Amino acid sequence: MKHLQIEKSSVEIGLNDYSMKGEPVINQVRLLKDVARIFHDQEALTEMNIEATAYTVQAWLPVEDGTPGGLFFGASTIYPGKVGNEYFMTKGHFHLQSDRAEFYWGVQGKGMLILMDRERNTWAEEVYPGSLHYIGSEIAHRLANTGDEKLIVGACWPSDAGHDYEEIAVNGFSARLVEVDGKPTLI
Repeated sequence: MKHLQIEKSSVEIGLNDYSMKGEPVINQVRLLKDVARIFHDQEALTEMNIEATAYTVQAWLPVEDGTPGGLFFGASTIYPGKVGNEYFMTKGHFHLQSDRAEFYWGVQGKGMLILMDRERNTWAEEVYPGSLHYIGSEIAHRLANTGDEKLIVGACWPSDAGHDYEEIAVNGFSARLVEVDGKPTLI
C-alpha cells in the first residue's frame, strides 16, 4: 500500500541532453546500416562507415504497451550527417492505431519534422530548441537533422498508439529532404 508515502520518481531526465536514467527506460541505437534502405543514394553509402550511429531513441513506458489511456515519453537524438545530399533521419512511421496523435518538441540542434498524410501529401516543419509540434492522426512522421550538431527531440504519445514502420519501409515518403544550395529542400 502506498497511502501517505512519499516516493521519488523511478526515472530522471537530464534537462541539458534529455538523457533518461532509471527503470524502466528503453535504449535503442540505430546504426547507419540499420537504416541504409531509407536513403536514395545507395552508392554514397558504400563510401561511408555504416557502423556509425545515425540516431538513438530513449523511451519511458510506465504502462504496458497497448494500454488504453496511458502515455509514453521519449527522446530521439539524430546525429549530424548526410548520405549524398540527404540528411540523416529516422525511419519514420504511422501509428498502428491510426487515430492517435503525438507531440514532439525541439530540445537541441536544428532539423525538420517530415510529415505525410494518407494521400501521400508531404510537408515539413522546422525543429529547433523550443519548437512544439502536434502530429495529428493519420500522419506519418520522421525527423531529419539539418544541422552540424546532434538534433534532440522530445516526444509524448499514447501508450496504445503503436508503430507501423512497415508501410513506410515498403512505400517510403512521397518526398525527400535534401540539401540544395546549402538549404534543406523537399523534392
